[in-house]
Amino acid sequence: MTSQGGFAAIAAQLEGQAIELPSWAFGNSGTRFKVFGSAGTPRTVEEKIADAATVHRFTGLAPKVALHIPWDRGDDYAALAAYAAEQGVALGTINSNTFQDDDYKLGSLVHVDPKVRQKAIDHHLECIDVMDVTGSRDLKIWLADGSNYPGQADLRGRQDRLAESLAVIYDRLGGDQRLVLEYKFFEPAFYHTDVPDWGTSYAQVSALGERAVVCLDTGHHAPGTNIEFIVMQLLRLGKLGSFDFNSRFYADDDLIVGAADPFQLFRILFEVIRGGGYGPANPDGHSDVAFMLDQCHNIEDKIPGQIRSVLNVQEMTARALLVDRAALETAQSEGDVLGANAVLMDAFYTDVRADLAAWREERGLPGDPMRAYAESGYQRDIEAARVGGTQLSWT
Repeated sequence: MTSQGGFAAIAAQLEGQAIELPSWAFGNSGTRFKVFGSAGTPRTVEEKIADAATVHRFTGLAPKVALHIPWDRGDDYAALAAYAAEQGVALGTINSNTFQDDDYKLGSLVHVDPKVRQKAIDHHLECIDVMDVTGSRDLKIWLADGSNYPGQADLRGRQDRLAESLAVIYDRLGGDQRLVLEYKFFEPAFYHTDVPDWGTSYAQVSALGERAVVCLDTGHHAPGTNIEFIVMQLLRLGKLGSFDFNSRFYADDDLIVGAADPFQLFRILFEVIRGGGYGPANPDGHSDVAFMLDQCHNIEDKIPGQIRSVLNVQEMTARALLVDRAALETAQSEGDVLGANAVLMDAFYTDVRADLAAWREERGLPGDPMRAYAESGYQRDIEAARVGGTQLSWT
């Protein structure tokens, strides 16, 4: 059974849900073989922000935009933050990049050469300088560091150097800022990756302090991994800092969240809610756990891709909130295996789309954001206006 009172009982809990958008989702992207261009793609970071603000305008779910340095590097971050505010959004997480420079071929924060390590550290300090101006809370670090062959690298030595480098970066953070360490179990290194799993990330951030936490990218796991178990454990340990929501069919595919396995997204969100990772935990009305997308739209239009993504997260959040927790706990305590499973399945199969459409309309939002965007003419307008110049991409 679903929670008593149905959707009306959980509607208030949907207020304030915030899903941060990645600036790079609005630029061109592709496969290992080609980056595909598309009409209307932003040529400046301001155009990326305008597109992200459009997603928020149609959904009410995406009030922040994450930046990636140097992809979004500029001369005046205060002006950029002001521009974002004019568009109705704020600048959020600052993401570093140590995976597209020749100096980092054999590692960045773990490199054996202290000069290369210092270069990578300095880049992260630059990112914190940006955070100081934009008011961003989180510095998110994903490292491509690793090796391809047994014997190529000193595995323990690299972990020691990583710890030392992260400590320098962590010590530079302001009082309200956080270091968020992402993990990825393979690619681009294939023998070992220096931060391959949640345990390694947890070990490194635990040594730094309470403002160092783990980022869980839903696509960065081996097939069959029970991601909701990891969510539970990190929440239990107080170290789940943020999500990068996406979907994968084979590896790190960065597809629209919920596209591959909506039930997995539901299970993850149920554990987030159960573990206290969702809701007004702080004075600003939001939990410490940041929801963010990390997707690349290779062949589909980018703005509708982001709209669909945030709607998928909202829908599965609503379904997860509908779980009758009391009935579930009773079934679990009584050893009622199938009964407990039925409580979850009943909530998952509840169709909340009409309820969510009505909920949006009550708040002055379009009931069907996808259709409203298609009918708005925004896509046609940007395709006509953004002619000439160089389209932005992640290369």
